[in-house]
Amino acid sequence: MNVFVTGGAGYIGSICTEELLNAGHQVTVYDNLTEGHRSAVDSRAKFIFAKPEIDGDILNAVKSTKPDAIMHFAANALVSESMTNPKKYFHNNFVNALKLADAAVECGVKKFVFSSTCATYGPPDKIPMTEDLPQRPINPYGEAKLMFEKALIWYQQIYKLEFIAFRYFNAAGASEKFGEHHRIETHLIPNVLFVALGKKPNCEIYGTDYPTPDGTCIRDYIHIKDLAQAHILGLAPGRTGFYNLGNGDGYSVKQVISMCEKIAGKKIPAIEKPRRPGDPPKLVASAAKAIHELGWKPQFPKLEDIVATAWAWHKKNPNGYPD
Repeated sequence: MNVFVTGGAGYIGSICTEELLNAGHQVTVYDNLTEGHRSAVDSRAKFIFAKPEIDGDILNAVKSTKPDAIMHFAANALVSESMTNPKKYFHNNFVNALKLADAAVECGVKKFVFSSTCATYGPPDKIPMTEDLPQRPINPYGEAKLMFEKALIWYQQIYKLEFIAFRYFNAAGASEKFGEHHRIETHLIPNVLFVALGKKPNCEIYGTDYPTPDGTCIRDYIHIKDLAQAHILGLAPGRTGFYNLGNGDGYSVKQVISMCEKIAGKKIPAIEKPRRPGDPPKLVASAAKAIHELGWKPQFPKLEDIVATAWAWHKKNPNGYPD
């Protein structure tokens, strides 16, 4: 299958591109490199530099590629930034996504795979979280993603653009070649490992008074390669709708730090800070729908394996990508 991947120079997009190529698909990566890295794009993929300031650029790129499917990863993803600059998030994560969907319709694309988020739910009514929970996002990042989810429902109904959307929990880990390097790093595991690498004096724990066993937030971590495999399964005709991607196991911030210490073989100092606004105490997925309907089988369900692959990549690439 010929797959057009937006945001393929980013963390998730780069490893999904690698896995698509390993599975025998042809891939074109479309990325403006504001957040991603050119060296994170697999050399087997075709690369098109995105020029968002040029009207019609995305349509021309899709037309020239003639893809069977589009995987849409390109987005801004800093929740805190979305609270101070909502315009950026609604414009890029919704308006630009609509332009891509329009291009897909015009070019006769058979399948649209959307990178969504558990942030569309907001604080959950129950744990584990299933796809039928109410969606009440509490930040513009989650709201913009939800808006595009709703648009895809109508595009499928009216324009017959078949879609599948994956609501990620906490993607983590690495492949041998590609890993996590954000220009602004907010994710827990890499920030903890930066301390083990000597790049930071300590990591931070935001809130130790949550109603959890050790007082810190609990999150569900999914290996990036397992996430990529779900996207490949989602390419099959007739597979449509919304799917959570997580492992169904929650780990606290302190448990993650302890696991990083175990894998790195080093003590990692942590500073306790006040809670961040909007952090729910516990977010854990039910991925039963993806397992039963898509035949998805996570290969790296244990936190130890997730952290070990991340540590191996960061040790090999202590400064991340060169560009």
